[in-house]
Amino acid sequence: MSDIILFAHPTFGVLGILAAVWVFAETLNATPENAARIRWAAFAVTACIVFAWILGGFWYVNYYYADKAIILKGPWPWAHDFFMETKEHLFFIPLLLALYLPIAAGNKLFASRGARNLVLSLAALIVLNGLAIEGAGAIINYGVKVAYTHPGQVKGAE
Repeated sequence: MSDIILFAHPTFGVLGILAAVWVFAETLNATPENAARIRWAAFAVTACIVFAWILGGFWYVNYYYADKAIILKGPWPWAHDFFMETKEHLFFIPLLLALYLPIAAGNKLFASRGARNLVLSLAALIVLNGLAIEGAGAIINYGVKVAYTHPGQVKGAE
């Protein structure tokens, strides 16, 4: 079950990022005809980011302690010390932005430049924050792999 959660977590994160790119592209060309698509895409962003958040939180609470110990004893302890600590403090930003996106996308974006710019900004921030968090997750994952593939460098393995 741990592996399924561990794969589903970033998958939903990436799907949320892709949906945010979709919102951004549709909003650049906002018309009355694509208003419903923008709203549906905004809800897709919210759903995917919420699922990624729930799965990641469940995995963190129930399974990360073992990986943390491995990372901290391995040659890349900074994979936890910097990247996981950063993720622990910043993970809520894309969640809050994703929760607000459907509300902002409910405005008549084709008629209001300010509303359109707000949705563009929200979508861009979700993409940028999401990519940074995905990259941090990859480094954390590699911190575990490096500890396993370089057992001679693990502190206390002698």
